Amino acid sequence: MVYEGVLLFGVLMLAGFVYSTLAQQRHALQGRQGLLAFLFVVLGLYFVWFWSHGGQTVAMKAWHIRLVDAHGQPVSPKRALCRYLLSWIWFLPALVAAQLAHLTHSAGTIFGLLSAGVLAYALLALVQPRRQYWHDHLCGTQLVISRPAPRKKR
Repeated sequence: MVYEGVLLFGVLMLAGFVYSTLAQQRHALQGRQGLLAFLFVVLGLYFVWFWSHGGQTVAMKAWHIRLVDAHGQPVSPKRALCRYLLSWIWFLPALVAAQLAHLTHSAGTIFGLLSAGVLAYALLALVQPRRQYWHDHLCGTQLVISRPAPRKKR
């Protein structure tokens, strides 16, 4: 997740630059909701494309992880979109709690809530019989180890 975040930093920086240029955004808070919606769509396109075309993002390739459906087959764009949307369950409870408690201006508190929420969600996988995340269970997807074929010696 951290490695994926590092890679996505560049994608989101470029997308933010494109948005701010096209929207002629002069101040960071001007058009903030539009920017957030645009970045949500960009992230969706990134994940849905990679998951439905090979089953791996760049970070997943580095870690030899592949996304497949429950039968081990490639994931359709519709199933990949379902997984993308439901994967926000990782962050949603913490973000809602921060909003309801009016803590949205405290970066440290939001980071703490997000960290606790992500940890709790990850631990919930332990109660699943196949030890998979809930969004994978709901979407009929699974992560599998996908090691490259060994190279033949000459």
